Amino acid sequence: MSGDPVADGGTTEQTSSKTILSRQIDEGLNELRRPREGLFLSALSAGLDIGFGPLLMAVIITMAGDLWSEPLLHIALANAYAVGFIFVVLGRSELFTEHTTLAVLPVLNRDATLAQLGRLWGIVYVGNIVGGIIFAAIAVTAAPSYGIADASAFAEIAVKLTEHSTWGLFTAAVLAGWLMGLLSWLVAAAQETISRVFFVWLVTVTIGLAGLPHSIAGNVEVLAGLFLVPELGFLDYLHFLALATVGNALGGAVFVSLLKYGHVVRGGK
Repeated sequence: MSGDPVADGGTTEQTSSKTILSRQIDEGLNELRRPREGLFLSALSAGLDIGFGPLLMAVIITMAGDLWSEPLLHIALANAYAVGFIFVVLGRSELFTEHTTLAVLPVLNRDATLAQLGRLWGIVYVGNIVGGIIFAAIAVTAAPSYGIADASAFAEIAVKLTEHSTWGLFTAAVLAGWLMGLLSWLVAAAQETISRVFFVWLVTVTIGLAGLPHSIAGNVEVLAGLFLVPELGFLDYLHFLALATVGNALGGAVFVSLLKYGHVVRGGK
């Protein structure tokens, strides 16, 4: 017997919004109270694991970039992009963009303080970035020498993320943060692993298809290009990372945390 709630007729009951909010607040509190060392190691793991998405993208560009049509290649790259997120979310590692929603909810519910939120965000963000730096360095060293991805493939991925205007990059990052906040909410609503995989794939493929900047996955993508392309400078990397980070945080905190919390708490029974 599965243990999932089953309604009359054998269909699974939909999880209520109040139940989702309660789960999110409880999980957020658990994360806010975790020891610093555990948080950092989990965040470091997420920063490493998410890099497999950009690596697979570079492999596909190298193998099929000149053979497939532009639309087909774009769809394949979006699906490759989702792989790293599936590894991270199902592996229960700490991802900064998840906590722009998850860890904010206990603060809104007055169960945690802004100081606790800042501590969590700082530790998780630094761990994600350090993990991404390590993965990018390994990828640009191993992949071209092993013959699975050309340096030009990493460069192509990085340039597409950094060529936008400041305002365009920021607003796109807000949308990406919004989607990642929704992902956290949807995963909490899911009642089985297959459903969680589907939601992770759905949201992150959407981000990939739209080319929206995700601060942690983008950290790997842009750094790999920076290591290999003379045209990309360190200021380009910092410009991207700052705008993507602030935009992601704003999108998750405002458009998911505040709105979801507000409509559930004020929605009555």
